[in-house]
Amino acid sequence: MTQTQTWNAAQYAQTGRFVADLAGGVFDLLDPQPGEHILDLGCGDGALTEKIAATGASVAGVDASPSMIAAAQARGLTARVLSAESLDYKEEFDAVFSNAALHWMRDQDAVLRGVRQALRPGGRFVAEFGGHGNIAAVRVALRAALGHQELNAEEAEHNYFPTAESYAARLERNGFRVESIGLIARPTLLPVSGMRGWLETFRRGVLDRLPEQERERVLLESVELLRPVLCDDRGQWTADYVRLRFKAIAAG
Repeated sequence: MTQTQTWNAAQYAQTGRFVADLAGGVFDLLDPQPGEHILDLGCGDGALTEKIAATGASVAGVDASPSMIAAAQARGLTARVLSAESLDYKEEFDAVFSNAALHWMRDQDAVLRGVRQALRPGGRFVAEFGGHGNIAAVRVALRAALGHQELNAEEAEHNYFPTAESYAARLERNGFRVESIGLIARPTLLPVSGMRGWLETFRRGVLDRLPEQERERVLLESVELLRPVLCDDRGQWTADYVRLRFKAIAAG
């Protein structure tokens, strides 16, 4: 069964475009070639899918969000709504690419089995996502603001931020040979919407569960808790991002 996620493509384009803009390193690691068949796993609104296609590769995108897939299709891209835990491809791709998506997926082993099955022998899996320590301050502040509703937050907004060692072992258990993997500290400047805009975009699963008045309180309190550590004296917010980037080869 296809699982969906709550995303607003228009809001994401306004407040979350930096996610694709900062993906140069993982895109270079993918090194797409003309004529290759590539799957963009968790393609979002297709900003990076479009960039891959521009190299001459044949690219398809999948994402669990209908709103995001509609935005990707509006770019003229081949994309469909599909949970990464339910991939149904068999040796169809030379590479699978994923940026800023794996940390949202609950059953990592199901995802990796599906990716391995989708790749031709010797194909590569290149990805970047939240690693150990990612948005640590943000998570602590939000949980403090939620108080007794913390368990609801954990259920609504699952995130998986592993160490390089633990994820390398997981890849190897699922039929991959790891070529490179490592954590990258990436303090990230936020757009003018600041931390409030970030929370409204990337923590909708938590906030949408709250009554309107309570939601506003949680937003305001989270922002004020974070202001001393993530906002400078000019009002510029910086998110405490840590990314995990890897390249792995499908074992023969």
